[in-house]
Amino acid sequence: MTRRTNSLLSVAGLAALVVVGSAFTRPGVPPVAKRVAITTPARPSDTPSPVGASQQPVNIDWRVLAGLDYTNGKATDTLRKLEGKQVRIPGFVVPLDDFQEEGAEFLLVPYYGACVHTPPPPPNQIVMVEMSGKKAVKLNLFDAVWMSGTLKIASVESPYGTVGYTLEGMKVEPYSAK
Repeated sequence: MTRRTNSLLSVAGLAALVVVGSAFTRPGVPPVAKRVAITTPARPSDTPSPVGASQQPVNIDWRVLAGLDYTNGKATDTLRKLEGKQVRIPGFVVPLDDFQEEGAEFLLVPYYGACVHTPPPPPNQIVMVEMSGKKAVKLNLFDAVWMSGTLKIASVESPYGTVGYTLEGMKVEPYSAK
């Protein structure tokens, strides 16, 4: 009975690894490090841009930000092209002070709870956000957001460790798949 139980546990463990692994990769798609994950919001090509319209932010994800080698400061070509550009990043807010409910400065991280109760993510997975005009926004740890603003590759020390990016925040909105 023990041998059969161990075999079933081994099969169950292998199945769990396959399921977890498939959540991070798709058949026929190169590994994350080789993919470029930049998208721009759709805009009909026959509609001219209004004169004086602000730049549409480029949607990026944390795989793009992982293109910074924080040990030597080198960045991928894709990431260097985003320097000083308007971007839109999904993530979770981490207040710089415990129990802070509003603020104009905070961290943006890729997953809930990062920096708070665990070791912080690497610097290329943390963004220091300073809202334009020091405008305070609601800081809710539990809700995912889209953060829009101007991206800079810059090493900054925060209460939670070294940060690889700064973002002049323009807009915070609740996360949606759009």
